[in-house]
Amino acid sequence: MENEIFLTPSGLKRIQDELEHLRTVRRREVADRIRDSKEYGEPSENSEYEEAKTEQAFVEGRIIELKRILQVAQVVEEDQIPTDMVGIGSKVTIRDMKTKEDWGLTIVGSAESDPGEDRISNESPVGEALVNKKVGDVIQVQTPDGPAKYKIVKISK
Repeated sequence: MENEIFLTPSGLKRIQDELEHLRTVRRREVADRIRDSKEYGEPSENSEYEEAKTEQAFVEGRIIELKRILQVAQVVEEDQIPTDMVGIGSKVTIRDMKTKEDWGLTIVGSAESDPGEDRISNESPVGEALVNKKVGDVIQVQTPDGPAKYKIVKISK
């Protein structure tokens, strides 16, 4: 059985926006590239054509994936985001017990995770360890650099 897909309202909007962009802009751009690449000779010997067809397959696959996510996803509304313990949509401040540095992150479903934006999936090692924990709790997580300990400093929406 597949895991449930959870989205925050902002994650829902991001996915809807990406889907709209792929449908209205990227499809047209790729179709134009395919048409233009036919001028470079026989498709079987034309790397530009092959690249454009590969890109078209990627765009169409992503459209299918985003549609599926939107069909099955459960949106976690603002009033469902807990502040007494960590859950999907929670903004969490954790303190690295070794360096004493604080790190602010948001717990999101896997479909909208973006570690570069500190949007951590509830299915990731850190996210999974944080879910259902409270302020003051200490978690231990295995990272690529070895075990790390974090203390939950703050939970908000």
